[in-house]
Amino acid sequence: MATVPDVFIIESLDPDDEGNGRFEGSVVSHVLRLHGKNPRYSYVRTREQFEQAALDFGTSRYRYLHISAHAEPEGMCTTNQDEIDYDELAEILAPHLGGRRLFLSACSMVHEDMAKEIIPKTGCYSVVGPREDIPFTTAAVFWPALYHLMFTIKDTAISHGTLKENLLRVSDLFDTEIGYFSKSKKLKRGYTSDIMKRRG
Repeated sequence: MATVPDVFIIESLDPDDEGNGRFEGSVVSHVLRLHGKNPRYSYVRTREQFEQAALDFGTSRYRYLHISAHAEPEGMCTTNQDEIDYDELAEILAPHLGGRRLFLSACSMVHEDMAKEIIPKTGCYSVVGPREDIPFTTAAVFWPALYHLMFTIKDTAISHGTLKENLLRVSDLFDTEIGYFSKSKKLKRGYTSDIMKRRG
């Protein structure tokens, strides 16, 4: 099925962020619209709502899924504190993520344990996100900067090389360590692992 080079955003903040209006997804959506994109934004508070939003992403044909959520080493949490472990997240996303890219704005969520569950089971091209805890103020500028670069350089398909170069640029600018896991047919585990760090 052909996909559309646009971003579907699912956000589920912890109660403190929600109560204080720290909605990263709204910031990202605004920047994408300035680029002439038509992002879709879904705010969810429960696991059931998250699963419905994932289904909506699947039927949207959008190529890029951006999840903004509170995370722990074992997985992510919804606003109502429903825990979704990596194997469960892979199961939820598996019918919808094949041949697409996943961007995770969730502190310390992007690492090997996540990748070995998500990439082989979903067939996604790549998973990108911070490998450390980052404040809202950093996330709120990091992601718009990345999408700005991606859609300025090329408005259609985003290649491995282009994405990697842009990740290096923004990780350097915001001094943020980024994990970039991408699908691999050559490696037995099914994916490659790159760490983007501040250069020099």
